[in-house]
Order: sequence, then structure tokens, then C-alpha cells
Amino acid sequence: MGGWSAEREVSLMSGAGVADALESLGHKVTRIDMGRDVAAKLAEAAPDVVFNALHGTPGEDGSVQGMLDLMGLKYTHSGLVTSVIAIDKLLTKQTLVPHGIPMPGGRIVKSETLYEGDPLPRPYVLKPVNEGSSVGVAIVTDEGNYGNPIARGVTGPWGEFEELLAEPYIRGRELTTAVLAGEALAVTELKPKSGWYDYDAKYTDGLTVHVCPAEIPDDIADACKRIALDAHRLLGCEGVSRSDFRWDDSQGVDGLFLLEVNTQPGMTALSLVPEQGRYVGLSYAELVQKIVEEALGPEKTA
Repeated sequence: MGGWSAEREVSLMSGAGVADALESLGHKVTRIDMGRDVAAKLAEAAPDVVFNALHGTPGEDGSVQGMLDLMGLKYTHSGLVTSVIAIDKLLTKQTLVPHGIPMPGGRIVKSETLYEGDPLPRPYVLKPVNEGSSVGVAIVTDEGNYGNPIARGVTGPWGEFEELLAEPYIRGRELTTAVLAGEALAVTELKPKSGWYDYDAKYTDGLTVHVCPAEIPDDIADACKRIALDAHRLLGCEGVSRSDFRWDDSQGVDGLFLLEVNTQPGMTALSLVPEQGRYVGLSYAELVQKIVEEALGPEKTA
């Protein structure tokens, strides 16, 4: 848990919750706040299984997965190849869209070019290619205060990343579906009390209302679950994943788009996967136990 990504604090919260749950079930747990000496600490602990509660890079992008593979250690969540693809939003599109998964169009742009003009008609979204938890996401609108074109002195992801993914902005509602052990759990709607569902809204208590199960038509709920399962399978995910959607409710099922697949979703008190687990009758500890049991199964193939 922990590490040095932009999601360090969330990872520490996830890891603490997981460790407490495992200890409550009688497991012996070694808590490791990942530093550059992580391999030595893992070798010393000699665990039966590693619960990977890291978020972002390098814990979610295949780097830690490769290290664990080389060390011969079993671990939770998805393997190396899946992690490399799923952390990269463009690679995810290239993998899923040819199989009929509806995702927004988009293209990679050099951040420098944004000061000359818009890459897409406004409104559009700019996001880093390989960050999670809405880190570095900007919604560019005609009414926004970024300027037209975007001004060099304005704070935004263009000042932090050389390249960004530009996507059309999809109006409507924020939905998410978790998949655990080959089963879609539920659909949750996320309703930020102000603004949009950014990093603060995700991890600050009281800023977002979670409606689980989402109050949406059955065909939309079924589509979310089907797409989440298909994406989980096509990417080769293991353990638990969470698929995030935008739904333009004026367009029916044609307005439903998958935004991304999270291969290591949060496990904090405010996180969505534990909430959906409770909805289907799994306590937090039981959810963690199921993730561990799957990781202790056959060797990973991806």
C-alpha cells in the first residue's frame, strides 16, 4: 500500500482497511508502505499471497505485477499484461472498441498545442493517459475559465503532462459497476453535490451521494453489467475490477459509454466496490477474503 503515486493517501486508506479485515479473520498480515526497497521487504515477509492495495503507478500499471511474477509470489487483482493495457486509456479503447464496447472517441494531443487551439469542439474532456481517480482531468467548455484557446498561465493538466487524451464530453449521469469473480455486482449512480465527480468528490465524505442500486431503467442496468463483464473478460482482469460509465439519459441505451476499467479499485470506507459488495450480501471482510481466495488459485496467465 502507499507508494508514491498521486493516489498515495487513498492507497494507504485502502491498505489499512484490507489489513484490518484480514487480521479480523485470523490471517497474519505484514503491512508494507511501498518504497524502493519493496522487493527486499517482500522477500523477508515471504507471504503466501500479496494483497496489492496500490493505486496508480507503479502499483497498477504492471510494474509491481512484473516484480511479483519474477519473485514467484501470488498476488491479488490483475496480472502484468492486463495492468499495462487497462492503465492506459488509449490502449483500453484499442482493445475494447473493436469488440463492440461503446467508448467515447478520442485522440492523443500534445499539451503545447492546446495553447494554439482546441483539439475537439467544446465541450470536451482532457485527461492523462495513465492516471486514475480523475487525477488531472479537465472539462473544457465555452463558459469555463481556462480561456479560448487555453491560456498558458492557467493551471491544468497541460502544465503537468506532455500528452493528454482529448475526448468528447458526454452529458448525463455517472454510473459504475463492479465485477468480482466473474459476476457483476450492481450499478451505482454517483451524484456530486456540486461540480463533477473529481478526486475530491470521490474521497471526501459528504461531497457525493451514492445511489445503490442506481434508479435507472432495467435495460440500462443490464447493459452496464453486461459491458462491465465483457470488458473484464476482454482485458483479462482477475479478482475485482470496476467499470465507470457516462449515460446520456436522453439517448437511452445508445447514450451509455464506458469510460475506463479500474483493475485495482479503491477499498476505503467511501469506496464503491465494498458498497456494492454490501448490496449483494458481502461484508467488507468477506469481500476481501474472496479477493484473496481467487489470488491463491491457479497461476496467473496474464
